[in-house]
Amino acid sequence: MASYDPNNIFAKILRGELPAYKVFEDDKVFAFLDIMPRAPGHTLVIPKAPARTIVDVAADDLVHVMQATQKIARAAMTAFAADGITIQQFNEPAGGQVVFHLHVHVIPRKNGVSLKAPLSFKEEPAVLTEHASRLAAALHG
Repeated sequence: MASYDPNNIFAKILRGELPAYKVFEDDKVFAFLDIMPRAPGHTLVIPKAPARTIVDVAADDLVHVMQATQKIARAAMTAFAADGITIQQFNEPAGGQVVFHLHVHVIPRKNGVSLKAPLSFKEEPAVLTEHASRLAAALHG
């Protein structure tokens, strides 16, 4: 198995070297909108600790990631009037992972609306800003 690359895009976001549309942060996790969302409100939840995949992460960090994932899923149901939530997590290229820092996708879903194809659509910054604000408000409300 390959090692963790501290220069992956999510590590750069954690260090503040790249911007992100933050929706939640605490001492162990950071959650932000996917700029190529498969549906409105598509959020990524990552541990702050360096971990390439689910098999690399410390158990307590994984628990915290999943607790934050649940919290964001609940808020997304409200913020986006979702009928359901899709949770996705990929590991290594054979498993579909593209960015090699552990992350969980939280995707609000509407009945009868298909997901956009992966990496097929880059959302406008104004829309992402509005979606991040809406989700952050639901998290605090």
